[in-house]
Amino acid sequence: MTSDTSPGTSAPDSAAPLVSLKNVNKHFGDLHVLQNINLDIARGEVVVVIGPSGSGKSTLCRAINRLETIDDGEITVDGAVLPAEGKALAKLRADVGMVFQSFNLFAHKSIVDNVALGPVKVRKSKPAEAKKLAMELLERVGVANQANKLPAQLSGGQQQRVAIARALAMKPKVMLFDEPTSALDPEMINEVLDTMVGLAKEGMTMVVVTHEMGFARKAADRVIFMADGQIVEEATPEEFFNHPKSDRAKDFLGKILSH
Repeated sequence: MTSDTSPGTSAPDSAAPLVSLKNVNKHFGDLHVLQNINLDIARGEVVVVIGPSGSGKSTLCRAINRLETIDDGEITVDGAVLPAEGKALAKLRADVGMVFQSFNLFAHKSIVDNVALGPVKVRKSKPAEAKKLAMELLERVGVANQANKLPAQLSGGQQQRVAIARALAMKPKVMLFDEPTSALDPEMINEVLDTMVGLAKEGMTMVVVTHEMGFARKAADRVIFMADGQIVEEATPEEFFNHPKSDRAKDFLGKILSH
C-alpha cells in the first residue's frame, strides 16, 4: 500500500480512511441492493469489488459519488460527508474521478478538448494550462498521437483510456471504475487494464468493479466479494483466490475460474 506523502498532509489525516461507508442501505423498490454496507478505503489503496451479477457492486461504486442516492447511512470522502445536492456535491464530485462501462466522451469535441474541458469548466484552469495537462495525460495513457481526432475515430480501448485521462485531469483524490472493460472487445481489454495497473503502482486510490480476475490478482490490495447486496468476504487477493472462506465465494470462483 502506498502512503500519502504529499506536502502539508498531517499524520492524523493520512491515517484516516479516504473513503468511508457506514451502515449504508439502498433499495430499488422491494429490492434491498445495499444492506448495511461498512467499508473503509485507505489512501493509496486499490480495492477491487467482485461478485455475481445483481450483487450490488455497481450500485456501491456509484453511491460513492452520489450517482446513486442512498436511503440511510453515511458516506465520507476525505473526511467530508457526501452532500445531498448543490454546489457542495459538485465540488466533492470533482475530487472523485469516475470511469464507466461506456466512455461518455463528447462526440463533437477532439480527444484533447474532451480531457481539457473539466479543468477549465470546474477547476477554472486557464485553457492553455488545461490543454498542456491534457496532452501530458494522453501521453501517460498512450494515446497522445490521437489528440486531435474525434472519439469515433478511435478504438474502444483507446476511447476508454481517454476517459481515464479525462478523469485524471480533475486531479481526483480517488478513482472509481465501474466495469471499465465490459464493453470492450477482448483484444482491447489488456490495454485498458495495463493503464489501470500503472495508476495503481503510482499510488492512486482506486475502487474497481470488474470481472477481470487477473487484474484483481495483480493490482488489488484488497478484494471485496459481494453477493445479494452484502459484503460477504474481504481479503488480500492471494488469500481470497487461494483460500476463499464463504460458500458463496467458493461457488463463484469455481464457476469463473473453471472457464
